[in-house]
Amino acid sequence: MNTRSKITALGMVMLSFAFSGTASAQQMKEKTVMVGGAPMYPSKNIIENAVNSKDHKTLVAAVKAAGLVETLQGAGPFTVFAPTDAAFAKLPKGTVDNLVKPENKAMLTKILTYHVLPGRYSAKQIWAEVKAGNGKAMMKTVEGEELTFWAKGKNLYVRDSKGNDAKVTIADVNQSNGVIHVIDTVLMP
Repeated sequence: MNTRSKITALGMVMLSFAFSGTASAQQMKEKTVMVGGAPMYPSKNIIENAVNSKDHKTLVAAVKAAGLVETLQGAGPFTVFAPTDAAFAKLPKGTVDNLVKPENKAMLTKILTYHVLPGRYSAKQIWAEVKAGNGKAMMKTVEGEELTFWAKGKNLYVRDSKGNDAKVTIADVNQSNGVIHVIDTVLMP
């Protein structure tokens, strides 16, 4: 290798370190929230972040089975109440396996879109709605039915149409196209 080739190769290596350092510095400047052992970057969309959470493998698989990946990568904004794998495990045995079958796509889509509000709602905004509603707030989901929000102590809860309550365990996980609030129970329309 001649001197010119060595200098060119060295320059390329230095540039790659510079660019990778810039990307890391960019990500370090972002205020991330840890979910499922992974940092959630506000500059990434809902899907780009969710796929990295080890606590949301079932949700990601369900979103893929329902064909909602492209939608949740879109501009939004969306407020997603994201059940953990442990939340899905609370469902009767075989429920998830049955829902992800192609013939049950419509039902799966209905359940998943019931976990989404159109718009971006922080926990603080939902708390304000609860306070203004004398202890509860009703908000319409993308699916079309309403969820009921209420608070107990310092905890925010969401109740589905069946009367099941889910606790918000991690609030305000900001995304480029919305916000995620992690919940401990799957909501059913």
